[in-house]
Amino acid sequence: MILYLPLFDRVVSEVRAGRAMALCAVVATQGSTPQSPGALMVVDQSMQTAGTLGGGCVEAQVSKQAFNLLETGTAKLLHFEFDDASAGNDGLICGGGMDVAVLPIATTEAAEQFERALAAIRAYRDAAVDLRVDKDGQLVEYRLNVEREPTLLIAGAGHMGTELAKLCVGLEFRVVVVDDRADFANADRLPPPIEPIASDITKTLREFPIDPATYVVIVTRGHRNDEQALDAVVNSDARYLGMIGSRRKVQVIRDNLRAAGVDGDRLDRVHAPIGLPINAVTVPEIAVSIAAQLIQVRRVKRIKSVVGPTPVAAEAR
Repeated sequence: MILYLPLFDRVVSEVRAGRAMALCAVVATQGSTPQSPGALMVVDQSMQTAGTLGGGCVEAQVSKQAFNLLETGTAKLLHFEFDDASAGNDGLICGGGMDVAVLPIATTEAAEQFERALAAIRAYRDAAVDLRVDKDGQLVEYRLNVEREPTLLIAGAGHMGTELAKLCVGLEFRVVVVDDRADFANADRLPPPIEPIASDITKTLREFPIDPATYVVIVTRGHRNDEQALDAVVNSDARYLGMIGSRRKVQVIRDNLRAAGVDGDRLDRVHAPIGLPINAVTVPEIAVSIAAQLIQVRRVKRIKSVVGPTPVAAEAR
């Protein structure tokens, strides 16, 4: 995901400059732990770190051991236990264990898989890297899966669309906002990494590459525009379709589209009125309710962050 971008980028840039890095990944947990599988941290040759495994005692221990492994070039699986005493000393409430794979990366060849992963992430595709480490004297492999960053496509760059766009940038969405008004859909109102598109809304929605990792929110400036926008995407493969409006307005649009031949099951997929029912009133509150619903739908199904351990056959080493 986008949070992996700076870590992978740092690994690649440092190794290209001749400075080895150690990638530390949580690959398994037992009981209560500060992080879940997939959490990452990198350690450089001066013992500086980036990313997090949960903070506190665990990061200090991992950093120290990763630095030693970096010096010897040894890839190893580390195990940590969180008892009441160690957790309490750091203000944590833990009572479990954590396995951390530490992978020293010293050559450009070893960094190639991270370059490939970076290219995939930047192209909004799933990515994966393999971590081969010693586990109790046996070489095993963990696969770290990086789920593609979903796209949030917002139709309408008014107050609601702008508020939602800025909020969702921090929620690991690629955010694209389309509006036919250039004075609304521009980089001054919607700064990077938001991607504003000043163009005909319906045409843009019909031509946009909507797939199962796309979330569409319709918040245009009027009933007619909303209906045309929904008609443009209702038969798409979008993971989420949502449209703002009162119950009466929503019902009128549903009736119109059904009369025009749109399948009822397709219309039933649309979240309208939009957002979770949190009694939101103001624009920021409504944006929060919509963002919460996006998260709710997104987290129903996730790929497994870490797969393994898989024994590595001698001929594959």
